[in-house]
Amino acid sequence: MRQRSYGRDTGLTVRMMFTMLMLGLVYVAFIGLLFAAGIDPFLILLLAAGMAFFQYFMSEKIVLAATRAKVVSAEEEPRLHATIERLAALADMPKPKKIAMMETHVPNAFATGRSPKHAVIAVTRGLMSRLNESELEAVLAHELMHVKNRDVMVLTWASLIVIAAGFLMQMLFWMSLFGGFGGMGGGMGGGRGRREGGGQAMMVMMAVYVGVIIIYFLSQLLIMALSRYREYAADRGGAIITGAPMQLASALQKISDDMYRIPEKDMRQVEHANAFFIIPALKGNSMASMFSSHPSVEKRIERLQNIQRQLER
Repeated sequence: MRQRSYGRDTGLTVRMMFTMLMLGLVYVAFIGLLFAAGIDPFLILLLAAGMAFFQYFMSEKIVLAATRAKVVSAEEEPRLHATIERLAALADMPKPKKIAMMETHVPNAFATGRSPKHAVIAVTRGLMSRLNESELEAVLAHELMHVKNRDVMVLTWASLIVIAAGFLMQMLFWMSLFGGFGGMGGGMGGGRGRREGGGQAMMVMMAVYVGVIIIYFLSQLLIMALSRYREYAADRGGAIITGAPMQLASALQKISDDMYRIPEKDMRQVEHANAFFIIPALKGNSMASMFSSHPSVEKRIERLQNIQRQLER
């Protein structure tokens, strides 16, 4: 079996490409800022790449440990394994290596892993009990599309600049505390030229510090936008391979509605995986939409309704 053929969402593709282009320009600005400050950009980016590399190769282990998700065998969860295997065949991709279960009432699911061969699909016990067969299938198809689209890889390497800028912000902050801006330790005996040179150096480093903060927040906004577009793409792909967009819409609405009935204690236990979940385990509008890693449920349902109309033509 192979994934059903469907047309591209050109508008979504263009927005993702534009976001990546803007991220590229921010990278250029960041490197230029490092050169202007006399900081070796190679060293900063090498350290950031090392952190991203670790995150990339260890993502499934880190998320499973943080959420206390337990890998389950086909004998333990035959229904779950069978559904994922069938959907993977429809999507023309290998079945994920690990299937995991989270023992929590919070209805949710996530996918992680650096490639289809090293992927993990995890669902909560609350999701299994709240959704019907078709809705569960739709959610699992969405998560499989994250794996097929290699979203962990895309977002990890896109986040390289955030890691680098965050590291540099901390470095500059500690330098400022210990007099590292402009060699301010010249003392009373320093001449006028030394004081002026030190003052100029301090102004340059303060400008660099402000510039790094701006770049950090700009790149965060761009990555959050890219993450939202990847969610739309996974919604679309999952809806197409099941042929039932409205089942995914129904599942999203159920999960969103149930969040308000989940105790805060249970929500806190899974908050580490919010960036991975199909819907963040949050109540109300606690995050501004532009800082959210996910689109609003209302917008996602609206898009799924449009896909349903396209399929019915």
